[in-house]
Amino acid sequence: MCTRPENREAGNHTEICEEGRRVYRVALLNGSVDKAEAPACLSELGLLTSSAGDPGTLVPVPPSVATSAQAYPVEQAILAQQQRLAALRASMSEVESIYQEARQHGDPAVERLVGPAVIAAALDEATQATTEELLTAQPGGSRPEGILAESLRRVVQAQERGVVQRTLYQHTVRAHGPTLDYIRTVTEAGVAVRTLDEVFDRLIVFDRSVAFIPDKGAGDRSNHALVIRDVAIVHFLASVFEHAWERAEPVAFKPAQQRPRLLTDKTRLRVLQLMVDGYTDAAIASRLGMSTRTVATHLKKASDMLGSNSRAQLAYFTARTGLLGDSSSDGCLCDTQGGGACGGAGGGHAPADLDA
Repeated sequence: MCTRPENREAGNHTEICEEGRRVYRVALLNGSVDKAEAPACLSELGLLTSSAGDPGTLVPVPPSVATSAQAYPVEQAILAQQQRLAALRASMSEVESIYQEARQHGDPAVERLVGPAVIAAALDEATQATTEELLTAQPGGSRPEGILAESLRRVVQAQERGVVQRTLYQHTVRAHGPTLDYIRTVTEAGVAVRTLDEVFDRLIVFDRSVAFIPDKGAGDRSNHALVIRDVAIVHFLASVFEHAWERAEPVAFKPAQQRPRLLTDKTRLRVLQLMVDGYTDAAIASRLGMSTRTVATHLKKASDMLGSNSRAQLAYFTARTGLLGDSSSDGCLCDTQGGGACGGAGGGHAPADLDA
């Protein structure tokens, strides 16, 4: 084959096939070759051209001449891109001084980012500059597949450079297929992943020198972020991460398991604790990264097991039984009616209607 479709799509040049090399040698020896005998690669590379007196005959062209003819449009395209890049840098340099002057009147250790594209570009830049450690806390339960794909790209790039990476999620990701697939992929690459009932907030720390956090004062947190470069603040945020990491449960995939154990019992106890503390179902769902329907499911199953008929009675029975005296209580509140093992006992059975 003279050309390879996959190479064409990637923008690569035409390759000369074995037949092309043979025909070109014949053309050089004989001075010409029949057009019907010539593979397409020779014409595409300019190594054969039509004879002036006979359109059905092709004559050879010296490789140096063919190279010059083929290289000229490529060189022109490169030159145009270089000129565009130089113009872009010149334009940006004109406003860099304005930007730096404006930042001097604010806090140089804190930078506000607005818009998903801007935030993504800043994260890419920070990831590429990271050489030692990357800490990530992702609250909110399951994550959209598009965001997981983008995150995976950054994680793989950092892992290839030997960056040590640790990530915190909430327990509810253990029931979400796409997020679990992502976790399995990154853990196999060497990233350490743990889960916790509650993760303080979204946080990314690069080399303990730069941190990204949501800009809560700006409304929509998905479109607003803060970049923190103050060393003391970044170290404080890293220590908060470390404290949560020590309390978190490792995510381990055993060969016979499709999913790690679900920790249903711990999650249900945390739901009960927040209910006793006066939180609404919506507030509990927000804190634990689950749906309000899942919160209601946990509370109903706890009510059924404790024999309560109302929310107030459930709170009373929960307190009377001492279930919340220890978050790792031996009292089992997970659903085992179908023969499944308790999450607290290392099994991994979840209610049939549990949402991720």
